[in-house]
Amino acid sequence: MHPYKLLTFISFNLIMTSCGNTSKVKDSNFSIHINSETNVISNENTLSVDILNLKNLKIDSIHLTLDNSKISNSIVLSKLSLGEKLIKAKVFYDSKTEVAIKKVILVHKNAPKIYNYEIVNTYPHDITSYTQGLEFYNGDLYESTGQYGESKLRKIDYNSGDIINNIDLNKAYFGEGLSILNDKIYQLTWKEGRGLVYDINSFEQIETFNYGQSKEGWGLCNDGDKFYKSDGTEYIWLLNANTLAEEGYIQAYTNNGKLTNLNELEWVEGFIYANRYQKNGVAIINPINGAIEAVIDFRKLKSKVTKHRGLDVLNGMAYNSKTKTLFVTGKRWDKLFEVKIIKN
Repeated sequence: MHPYKLLTFISFNLIMTSCGNTSKVKDSNFSIHINSETNVISNENTLSVDILNLKNLKIDSIHLTLDNSKISNSIVLSKLSLGEKLIKAKVFYDSKTEVAIKKVILVHKNAPKIYNYEIVNTYPHDITSYTQGLEFYNGDLYESTGQYGESKLRKIDYNSGDIINNIDLNKAYFGEGLSILNDKIYQLTWKEGRGLVYDINSFEQIETFNYGQSKEGWGLCNDGDKFYKSDGTEYIWLLNANTLAEEGYIQAYTNNGKLTNLNELEWVEGFIYANRYQKNGVAIINPINGAIEAVIDFRKLKSKVTKHRGLDVLNGMAYNSKTKTLFVTGKRWDKLFEVKIIKN
């Protein structure tokens, strides 16, 4: 199957957002014009910005910014992160000031590659677990599960499926993604705006942290230096590992548009692996600019688990750095699959 057709077939449903001037001032004297009629431009290009003087006024000076950073009229885009950007032109004229605004969308120059996989091993998994997050740490597997009144944090013997350690979350919390750093487990909650931090040995909750601009908690991973947090949109938030404050974000984009509903996250050899909620596929995201470099279609895995009333979608990825394999399961799946990713 042609890669582009396959990408559509696995239902990533990339959404292109139309954009233009964000505010239209009545009787405005100036407007911003760029070298794209659709206001969408690839990061392989150079962005050219022109200020149209609609009434031929005498301009004293112009201050141009892109997302609040000063720019010139010509910008090389290859080093910028992808996504929605805001261009502002502050025009000084005749002892007056006027601000013109335009939104542009920066997309990736290449379509995502299509990766395949092979199943290496299959292990038992608790069929009642509404899996939200999965991660290896020092060779042990940890899992976060969801649903109000059912949410848990667990340490698991993945070979047997036995539960080594388990705590139930407060019934007011809906557990989401988790990540582990420096002997601490960080677990998100969904709509409660709060993350929970535990001692990895005792499973004792030792602190909490609040979300910032991101209103919900979905997926979480770390690169050893900072955390990456999804909130169900195309945004992945960068969290300071010490303060857990949001210090920036990337936006997940292909060559066609943004990818929303990003859910479970996993850090794999310099990339963020993200599944999309209600879809049985995984996007491989560049953490520097948000580019979706590749996708993996895991739809066939669901056909290999026991069918029952509570069976739900793919969710839960854990990378084993020792074996170089990915462990994948789903919500109320009775199997945990160890797979090897095949990069075509």
